[in-house]
Amino acid sequence: MILTVTPNPSLDRTYEVPSLDRGEVLRATGDRVDPGGKGVNVSRAVAAAGVRTTAVLPLGGPPGTLLAELLVAQGVDVTAVSIAGQTRSNISVAEPCGTVTKINTAGPELSAAESALLLDTVRSCSGAAAWIACCGSLPRGLAPEWYAEIVARAHQGGARIALDTSGPALLAALPARPDVVKPNVAELAEAVGRPLATLGDAVKAAEELVGLGAGAVLASLGAHGQLLVGPEGAFHGTAPVTAVRSDVGAGDASLAGFLIAGGAGPAALASALAHGAAAVQLPGSVMPTPTDLRPDAVRITAAPPLDLTLTRD
Repeated sequence: MILTVTPNPSLDRTYEVPSLDRGEVLRATGDRVDPGGKGVNVSRAVAAAGVRTTAVLPLGGPPGTLLAELLVAQGVDVTAVSIAGQTRSNISVAEPCGTVTKINTAGPELSAAESALLLDTVRSCSGAAAWIACCGSLPRGLAPEWYAEIVARAHQGGARIALDTSGPALLAALPARPDVVKPNVAELAEAVGRPLATLGDAVKAAEELVGLGAGAVLASLGAHGQLLVGPEGAFHGTAPVTAVRSDVGAGDASLAGFLIAGGAGPAALASALAHGAAAVQLPGSVMPTPTDLRPDAVRITAAPPLDLTLTRD
């Protein structure tokens, strides 16, 4: 079982438009509402693969109720922590060229009592978990060290931790030794405090995070694939994408694929790439099913091209 923790979940509303023209009245050619938040998306992708998953998340107001209903309908077990605030709603506007404009709201502020209850709920649900995936930004009211506390408690219970966050929360959690962290290239650059111009730069940055406590680093490089740096060395992989429809939740689908395949080594990296490539070719934040995957098209190398220039997508 894969347990996910999403401290700041959302309802994700996606509108597809012919083009995004400022100041104009836009008519959507398609729209959908999905449960959102990084950990929520990981659970959705895990459930779509037919693997058991439980999502622990704070929920409040009508948006929280709808979010839970949507998750249950997709086969995700939900353990909700009731909060006084209202669950946030985010908006994405997707254009045919693949460009997605996102408007993310801050979300509710959690009280000290709600924060403590969320921690206790994670601990009570983690007994059967092979992996705990802690994902996303921390809402107002939670200190940067909150994820570090989750990591410490999970290790005491024998579970492995995957952490997908950034900024102070990521750096604060590294001394607690999460088993894998999953930054994108911008977040990896932020963590080491310098730009990453080449794949070699990204490898060195990932090695620094390992030196600070991460068991392994799974880094998303956008169009340049993904990088895995850990005890077995450095691996780089790519997967072809015919057309990008929406990248919302694609990184979360990658993390789900990585954990489903064991969470370590090149085989898990290949699964992450297959899931991520499939996700970007689906609308909104739809998670791929096994029939959407093309594992035979994934390419992995143990000799990463260190001089590869990492251009912005």
